[in-house]
Amino acid sequence: MSIAYVNGAFVPLEEARISPLDRGFLFGDGIYEVIPYYNRKPVGFALHMQRMINGLKALEIKCEKSIDEWRQLLDSLIDQNEGSNFGVYLHVSRGADTKRFHAYPENVEPTIFAFTFGIKDPEPVDRSAVHAYKVSSTEDLRWKRCNIKSTSLLGNVMHFQQGHASGNNEILLYNQKNELTEGSSCNVFIVKDGTVITPVEDNQILPGITRRIIIDSIKADGSIPVEERTITMDEVRNADEIWITSSSKEIAPVTRLDDQPVGNGEVGPVWEKAFRIYTDRKFDY
Repeated sequence: MSIAYVNGAFVPLEEARISPLDRGFLFGDGIYEVIPYYNRKPVGFALHMQRMINGLKALEIKCEKSIDEWRQLLDSLIDQNEGSNFGVYLHVSRGADTKRFHAYPENVEPTIFAFTFGIKDPEPVDRSAVHAYKVSSTEDLRWKRCNIKSTSLLGNVMHFQQGHASGNNEILLYNQKNELTEGSSCNVFIVKDGTVITPVEDNQILPGITRRIIIDSIKADGSIPVEERTITMDEVRNADEIWITSSSKEIAPVTRLDDQPVGNGEVGPVWEKAFRIYTDRKFDY
């Protein structure tokens, strides 16, 4: 039985309740994080929590917990759940008002909700054995504040469903200038001539934690060139390798884009080298 946390209490997940007037339910007025734990040890915990704190500040949601206080809360949640590898979903909404009204209410307490779910073991650092993905692409039709990890995910969900309905694992998005932004639920990297390239952080993409760890660990290792810059979709279609990255996928290689092979159609050697570097360093963040 999975144990969840709701507003100060640990309860069985199926018994967790919030008010129907909660603004997270009515407006998607909240921030969330998904933190991976392997062997009950988190990856990028401080980075995840700082992003949540930044998001709460951007939405003017008053929740004053420090990173250490969040760690104590989630450690307690982990202690009450069985298993080794977890994803922890943490959600903070503005809270429940007495009426439905668009403006931010005053004097309401934020709703804090968290639960765990099992995640698979990490993929092998072996390009002959790793699961490869196939993806499609489409114009990005979401809002212009994608850098905030809001619970308002309908735009992402609709894009993901578009890819899923066409038999793909993900969908890559591009703006009106034909420039890569990200995936519906992940960040994107390409490799060309041995250089790893990913879009710059701006309002068009989520500042992914796995993305950050990849960039920082590759730079620290120094054996692979890495760039953050604008990437056109022509570059994506002519890339030697494409990766999609997230807390749950880590670094997932893509071998088909819009029913066409990526590079030679096989998982590439730079992915294997980068994934090994990431795997060796991911608990350092």
